[in-house]
Amino acid sequence: MTAARAAATIGIMVTGVLLDIAGVLTEAGAALPGGPEAVARLREAGLPVGYLTNTTRKPKRRVVEDLAAAGYPVDPRAVTTPAAAAVEWLRDNGYAPHLLSHPDLNEDFPASGSDRPVAVVVGDAGEAFTYAALNAAFRHLADGAPFLALAANRVFSDADGVLSLDAGAFVAALDYASGTAPIVLGKPSRAFFDRAVESLGCDPGEVAMVGDDAEADVAGALRAGIAQAWLVRTGKYRDGDEDRVDPAPTGVVADIGEAVDRLLGGAG
Repeated sequence: MTAARAAATIGIMVTGVLLDIAGVLTEAGAALPGGPEAVARLREAGLPVGYLTNTTRKPKRRVVEDLAAAGYPVDPRAVTTPAAAAVEWLRDNGYAPHLLSHPDLNEDFPASGSDRPVAVVVGDAGEAFTYAALNAAFRHLADGAPFLALAANRVFSDADGVLSLDAGAFVAALDYASGTAPIVLGKPSRAFFDRAVESLGCDPGEVAMVGDDAEADVAGALRAGIAQAWLVRTGKYRDGDEDRVDPAPTGVVADIGEAVDRLLGGAG
């Protein structure tokens, strides 16, 4: 998206808003300054709000509970997670999961059934990314198992505020070793954004996205047909991120509060 095109999208009427969670609304589990008030302003303006996350170290139940604890009480139906997309894919295609993910995520998945073939499902396993676990996943892939990547993010902003290695490097390693390309289910997958937009009941051409990841949140949203995608300088954002992606952000703002100012005020 060129600067001229980005400027043109600012005038589009927004009827719904999608918000990334970590780095936009929360940091290390706590609300970022002004976050709950900014979301309240969207609701007061009558805009439906959806929440997207590529987080795969905790189940959806915990995502919803942690949002509420941080001052963002939400309907679970408004939260879109990669695990839910994976469960739907497994059900529709007749596979059981071979999970390479954080143990806390297990509750979001059905137990493996011996009567079904397995698909490898990779999330951010953290300390569980051992050689043995990676090799077990590789062997399934080498035998022809489908490869589902819950997300392929490069990095995330860790609890200490410093960037840490995310699941994308491990997804790339398994892709390289097995020759099996992953089906990415979380951001920046178009299907993931489509699912989130559907939960709002809006036309994607009238939806705005706010995220801290220029690649997955912003460029991914714009490629999925979402009208606006605002990049915040919080969370994993680092100087110059906006210049390293195409399409470029609709705009770059200090935080969620300024993003909401732009959305409600129409400022360029």
